[in-house]
Amino acid sequence: MAFNLSGFTLALFAAFAFMTIDVGLAARHLLQTTTGPNLPKTPGIPSLPQPNLPNLPSGPTLPQPTLPTGPITIPNMGLPPLPAVTSLPSIFPFLPNTFPSIPFLSPPPSTTSP
Repeated sequence: MAFNLSGFTLALFAAFAFMTIDVGLAARHLLQTTTGPNLPKTPGIPSLPQPNLPNLPSGPTLPQPTLPTGPITIPNMGLPPLPAVTSLPSIFPFLPNTFPSIPFLSPPPSTTSP
């Protein structure tokens, strides 16, 4: 009995496709639900206390560097001159430099209508 790999691959792809449809529908359903019921305040039950966070201490002050004043000179980093090239060597010497012209066909003569 031969094993059909393409059929197995197709079945596996279809199974994954149907699984992602279910996940997408479940996510849409969760997004469309409300945020939850608004519970009325029950008298006699205090609300939860809010946490009291201490103030954060200020960090140490860092010394500010003094920047030099005046013009900054940058050395000129020039490139050396390129050598003069009179003619470039041919990369493919066996290819011709000129190509023959292609003859264009003339259109057929037009017929005169009576």
